[in-house]
Amino acid sequence: MRNIIVPQVFKLLSVLPLSAARALGVVVGTGMYFIRGRAFRVTHKNIHACFPQLSPEEAQVLIRESLIETAKTAAEVSLVWRNSWTWLQSKIVAVEGEDLLRAELAKGQGLIALAPHLGNWEVIAPYLASIAPLTAMYQPVSIPAMDKLILNGRSKCNINMAPTNRKGVLMLLKALQQGSIVGILPDQLPKKDAGSEFAPFFGQETLTMSLVHSLINRTQCRVISLFAMRVTGGFKIVVLPADEAIYKDDAIGSIAGLNTCVEQCVRLAPSQYQWEYNRFRFPKNHEAIRQQKKHAFPCKRDCNT
Repeated sequence: MRNIIVPQVFKLLSVLPLSAARALGVVVGTGMYFIRGRAFRVTHKNIHACFPQLSPEEAQVLIRESLIETAKTAAEVSLVWRNSWTWLQSKIVAVEGEDLLRAELAKGQGLIALAPHLGNWEVIAPYLASIAPLTAMYQPVSIPAMDKLILNGRSKCNINMAPTNRKGVLMLLKALQQGSIVGILPDQLPKKDAGSEFAPFFGQETLTMSLVHSLINRTQCRVISLFAMRVTGGFKIVVLPADEAIYKDDAIGSIAGLNTCVEQCVRLAPSQYQWEYNRFRFPKNHEAIRQQKKHAFPCKRDCNT
């Protein structure tokens, strides 16, 4: 049933004007705030962990704004997937830092573009591909028809999608070696013990991908970070230089620099970050806690022996 309903909902959303999609996001996000479901609980946990200095009232305002902004993103993505680059270009009302992007790309070493879950990240790939060929990693979704819709929406405008496996990594390496752009969502939670390390993010020790560090080490490529801020009438692209620590030889230092890049972006538009994503579900002492629970509450089989 989901294979039929979910794609149809996104197709219906794709015919809305951008202003109507955003108005729908306000309604849905406000409802999520008052329902107090899973999205609210995760957002509440993340914001209180990352912004302990906020008063209870300030935290509630940020929680509500975040839920609304995330709902707006969900309502907007079909418009980005289904419309042409010409349409999207008309919605990019400003670009800040494009000179930096072009200067780093002109060095011919390949360029990693870090695009965190901030603003509408679906806008970033077509924008980058309008400047140079782009290769981006893609994680398939469990609903086949939805997976096809997303893949078709992203695989246009000079964009190559790379699977999240060894073949995909080789595609990224080849693109960088050819001096092209590689797009990565740097705050995607990696699988535990699969190319990841813990590093600080807003003061929290957070499981973080090591892929970017590996790509830099192997290609000596350059790095920038960017996001599409939601503004009146469309989007503002903001490009920032990477934190210099990302180029460190040691993995932990480089990965900490990666998280700093994300944090610098988020601080420019904290309400537009996807705090609904359970980024901190693997605490650094996760295994120790699991073992403690195992010994404290032995399984029925152990009790019966």
